[in-house]
Amino acid sequence: MDSRQPFKRPSGPPPAVLEEIRRHLSTREMQGMEALFALRATAQHVDNVVGEWMAGTVGSVARYQILMALWATKGDGIPHKDIVKAMGVTRATVSGLMAALEREGFVKSIVDRDDRRNRIARLTPRGELVIKKAFDVSIARFRTLFASLSSADLTRLTALLRRVRDNFAAPESTLS
Repeated sequence: MDSRQPFKRPSGPPPAVLEEIRRHLSTREMQGMEALFALRATAQHVDNVVGEWMAGTVGSVARYQILMALWATKGDGIPHKDIVKAMGVTRATVSGLMAALEREGFVKSIVDRDDRRNRIARLTPRGELVIKKAFDVSIARFRTLFASLSSADLTRLTALLRRVRDNFAAPESTLS
């Protein structure tokens, strides 16, 4: 039996700081602040756990995204520039990821016949095997994670998270 306790990340500021914040906020505002702390802690934990899953299969969430996108094309491939746009990262980030995936034999990139400035990425048979395994592992874990939530729970949770995301995306002038 393992006696080690998992590291528990604090879900908000230290008690003294929290008390000072509480002095300046209404009860409703404090509820919002506590919800924000819980959301941030949850998001960080989820990101860490999913990253650990991916480390055991394809290496990282970013690599999983690329391999899944390529798998979905069923051999047609995707221009590197479209991967950059879909992931919302720099071209240099995608170049580094693609170079590593190519070195490992998961992806092959070729020059686009119609526009030689573009490179088209495709999965190799080895890449297809690794992404199928990663997908199967992820699906099994997701099924377990969400088993206790009803369809209605998931719909409400998704709607609430989208509202929070949209509120954070709103221009600052509408937030004050």
